[in-house]
Amino acid sequence: MARAAPTISCGPEVRQALERLSASRTESNQMVERARIILGCLSGLRVREIARRGQTRPNTVIKWRQRFVSQGLPGLRDAPRPGAKRRYDEAFRKRVLAVLEEPPPAGQATWDGSAVARAVGGSAHAVWRVLRREGICLQRQRSWCVSTDPAFAAKAADIVGLYLDPPEKALVICVDEKPSIQALERKTGYVETDNGKIVRAYRSTYKRHGTLNLFAALKVATGQVQTSFTQLKRREQFLQFMDQVVAETAPEQELHVILDNYSTHKKCDTWLAEHPNVHFHFTPTSASWLNQVEIWFGILSRKALRGLSTKSTIELRQAIEAFITAYAQNARPFKWRKREVKGSQLRNTIVNLRN
Repeated sequence: MARAAPTISCGPEVRQALERLSASRTESNQMVERARIILGCLSGLRVREIARRGQTRPNTVIKWRQRFVSQGLPGLRDAPRPGAKRRYDEAFRKRVLAVLEEPPPAGQATWDGSAVARAVGGSAHAVWRVLRREGICLQRQRSWCVSTDPAFAAKAADIVGLYLDPPEKALVICVDEKPSIQALERKTGYVETDNGKIVRAYRSTYKRHGTLNLFAALKVATGQVQTSFTQLKRREQFLQFMDQVVAETAPEQELHVILDNYSTHKKCDTWLAEHPNVHFHFTPTSASWLNQVEIWFGILSRKALRGLSTKSTIELRQAIEAFITAYAQNARPFKWRKREVKGSQLRNTIVNLRN
């Protein structure tokens, strides 16, 4: 008769940790197997049943059960083993991180794995293990834009204040244009890659069929968007669009308009004098990301323009109008959640990882 495993127990936090380990996709197979063994013991299963389910030996179940009873969760980790001294230790990690602070070798604009390996006297595989463990990507790049506007704080506070606490009975809108949207004609479809994955694809060659300019006004309170298409993008077209926006608001209602510093939006004093209920608020220099309509333009690009193939500007306009109609059915306001960007973040370097 099969012998039942002795009853073992643990606290709820340890059990949750075991359950996370047993379902993990990042832990080693050994740790996942050991966690499942202990969970089986906690459930009161027999040793042979646990071994059968885990496709292992009963002696293995007994071993890890005993290690868990004596050492708890840390006992499931492999014990230190005797052997040769590790070649790639903490000192090697620090050398790799230190090299990344130095200028790349002659003939290269940036460091790569093999260049780092030559500089530290180790293998490229060991270097990549360090980089992966530290989350460092040598080839992936991101850009940043820092506003040099001396009045950045005041302008940003003014605009964010309109988002979070708009004036009573006033309408706050974000206005901008997406210029020169190209009507491109090219073949698109799906292809199978070398690793068997199916991806969206498009032909590298294409035909141009003209461009359109799109003006958009986003109502911050509702998320609804008013648009207009133009062939030109001059101040005249901008003011014509603003006339359309003003025509759809009550004459006595205040209108606060958030704009970037594009030249088309400036020198509109005559028009503003004719519309005393309209107030322009300009984003700081190099900080158009403060304008919420840019978020909407990003959604438009991802959902309607990326991969689009059209044979004329008429088809392009129809595609954009179809997106605008569909978007309006579920439009909702954006929640302003931009995190604070501090200057010290831009001075962070690899050397900080070694501290």
